[in-house]
Amino acid sequence: MFCRERDFLFENSVGEGSMKGYDEQIMRLVRGHQIWRGKCLNLIPSENITSPTVREVTSSDFMHRYLDLDEPFYLGTKFMNDVESLGQRLAEKVFKASFACLRPLSGNTADMVTLIALTKPGDRIISIHRRNGGYYGFSEGGCAETLGLKIECFPFDEYEMNIRIEEAYEQIMKVRPRLVIFGASFILFPEPVKELSEAAADVGADAVYDGSHVLGLIAGKYFQDPLGEGASILMGSTHKTFPGPQGGIIVGKGEFGEKIERACLPMFDNHHMQKVAGIAVTLAEMLSFGEEYAKQIVRNSKKIAKGLADFGIPVKCSHKGYTESHQVLLDIHGSDEIKDVTGRLERANIIVDRGIRIGTQEITRFGMKEREMERVAEFFKRIIKDREKPEKVAVDVTEMSAEFDEVRFCFKR
Repeated sequence: MFCRERDFLFENSVGEGSMKGYDEQIMRLVRGHQIWRGKCLNLIPSENITSPTVREVTSSDFMHRYLDLDEPFYLGTKFMNDVESLGQRLAEKVFKASFACLRPLSGNTADMVTLIALTKPGDRIISIHRRNGGYYGFSEGGCAETLGLKIECFPFDEYEMNIRIEEAYEQIMKVRPRLVIFGASFILFPEPVKELSEAAADVGADAVYDGSHVLGLIAGKYFQDPLGEGASILMGSTHKTFPGPQGGIIVGKGEFGEKIERACLPMFDNHHMQKVAGIAVTLAEMLSFGEEYAKQIVRNSKKIAKGLADFGIPVKCSHKGYTESHQVLLDIHGSDEIKDVTGRLERANIIVDRGIRIGTQEITRFGMKEREMERVAEFFKRIIKDREKPEKVAVDVTEMSAEFDEVRFCFKR
């Protein structure tokens, strides 16, 4: 459906070899995307929807302007300076930190700044391996390897979907890494930050937490408190459970603030102030609505996981209540089966990723609750178990999406 519409838009927007009309072509493609995605249930765990206020500030005049990181060169920045300072104070309050940096352009950049600040080439780090759901930036081929770091991986229990604490403790004692890195792209349960950050301190290492996926849950005080449990730094992206614009954030304990500030300087010559303003608004929204929002996300995740399992669709970690985060992991294997399932879901206007992760944060943001999770689980059953035609299911998905078209847990404009 959308692919056919997309081809039509592309082929009929401009004549061959003509530059005239490219603006209309682009706008028609963008509008086509927005119309189609407005009919969909987005269950990708690494995306979210921003509030009207965030959209307003990110499309403001800030979009066109520079703000220096070091000594001021550009003038006309007094309002932008105030927004950045306010955003930093809000981040410190939300995450109970003593410094905050809203400048990274992405979660990956935030990770890289943290590595630059706290390590040197040849140092060892310990993180979760990619095959266990760890983030590629801390694995072979990622930014850690680019910076010349030696990478060790936590012993991991795939049945429990978590780090093996005793074996990891022994590993830290033996390897004596410079950094112990928590957080993952596939994350169902809180990680043993308290236990292993103490081990890290015993060998002179720092513990840091990549909260990219669960940052909104942390802000809502409903997952874990990495800084309170012993991590020195919490970093990550700002557009997953944390429902801001795409960007990055670093918060932490005071003695690390200066190191992070210095590490920012070789990374950026400016830092996209429209994004900083959007993050600041989202932080304010989290102060007002974060706890209710985070609680509902986890409730929804548990409900949809149980619904899927009751329909005979395999879901990981049933023995632990499936999840304590925004993610539900389908226990489906084989590239052909995964491609078939995800493709059929997309044709039914249900958007997931090829990791077969289901994320509830965006549909929660639109106001869906446990009752709707039962309906979503039934859509999956109709596609996966009943092999119903996706186009038929798409009609019901579109009807449901139309019932939830207002962003919640945010300021009203």
